[in-house]
Amino acid sequence: MNITNLSKIALNALLRNKFRAFLTMLGIIIGVASVIAMLAIGEGSKKSIQDQISSMGSNLVLIMPENQSSGGVQQGNSSSKALDMKDVKAIAQNSPSIVYVSPEVRGSGQVIANGNNWPTTFYGADVNYLDIKKVEIKSGRMFTEQEVLSAAKVCLIGQTVAENLFGTNIDPVGQTIRFKNIPVKVIGLLVEKGENTFGMDQDDLMIAPYTTVQKRILAITHVQGIVCSAISEEATAQAVTEITSAMRQSHKITDGEEDDFQIRTQAELVSTFSSISNILTTLLGAIAAISLLVGGIGIMNIMYVSVTERTREIGLRMSIGGRGLDILMQFLIESTFLSVIGGIIGILVGITASAVIGNITRWPIAVMPIAVVMSFLVCTIIGIFFGWYPARKAASLNPIDALRFE
Repeated sequence: MNITNLSKIALNALLRNKFRAFLTMLGIIIGVASVIAMLAIGEGSKKSIQDQISSMGSNLVLIMPENQSSGGVQQGNSSSKALDMKDVKAIAQNSPSIVYVSPEVRGSGQVIANGNNWPTTFYGADVNYLDIKKVEIKSGRMFTEQEVLSAAKVCLIGQTVAENLFGTNIDPVGQTIRFKNIPVKVIGLLVEKGENTFGMDQDDLMIAPYTTVQKRILAITHVQGIVCSAISEEATAQAVTEITSAMRQSHKITDGEEDDFQIRTQAELVSTFSSISNILTTLLGAIAAISLLVGGIGIMNIMYVSVTERTREIGLRMSIGGRGLDILMQFLIESTFLSVIGGIIGILVGITASAVIGNITRWPIAVMPIAVVMSFLVCTIIGIFFGWYPARKAASLNPIDALRFE
């Protein structure tokens, strides 16, 4: 008997018990849908992390003193390992792979205006700081080289600071605010960026000339960090090599001595979080894949029931010349139909569920084509694997015993 006829017989057998066939497929449907949805959530989170880190500048390079924490907070105001403007100039002169370089200092405290106050962080930097950090100006302007040299009391503020001090939809440019009792004129409003990967508000900040923050707020002469921008993401590794050489020369570090500074790149951060995200995505997929295994066991169970119910039918077909191979193929096709149809429905449910979850929770979702293909292949293999033993049992029945079966 050819495959077409066997397929028609198998399909008719399933249609005679539609509800039972649906319940059998339910395990496969849930399994496939779960795998696709879980992997979509995991992959979406991974891409979101990568995009947010890249939005801060995929070619960003950070230099910090060795006695400084990874968060960039200086542990002491004076240290032989502290960075200064001599290091900034050394990097600018000896690192051709670097297009922008800026010192960075910071202080935190209350900012006051119009009877309102708000706790924020005051960053001090050079004129190219916004280019390095990939931040744009919504209104107003950036401070000038002359304002940096004169430690001018000017600043740019983020959207969060502006809204808490002046209210929504109000341009703060031209207003004067006070930070630690020091009056500072707002000359620019930054474009809103929202929260970053770590849940930190990227709009809760003020940026001023680094000389202003050094002299008027922190009373220091060193810098707490140096931020650079490589020519391109591909040139970051070369830039790190050049910066290391320039810094070692600037700090007079001889061969064999350890660096007294740290260099961090966005590529390292992306790689770290991608590895963590891949592990979580794999874990989510593995948990969801258990449903596929349960669905396969359900198919095996129902095929055993089907063989038992149709024992006399099997005996009759074999007694009139039906081959064992035909019987085996019939039941194997039935189990494959169950898994394949269940897989197709599961794919549709999984994609729909992913979209619904994304819309309701506002989580980033990215359906992976490879997850769809692999889920379909796996559920097909499961149908064949778990349907094989019941089908072989049916094919090995003795016709006489089968006809006598009650």
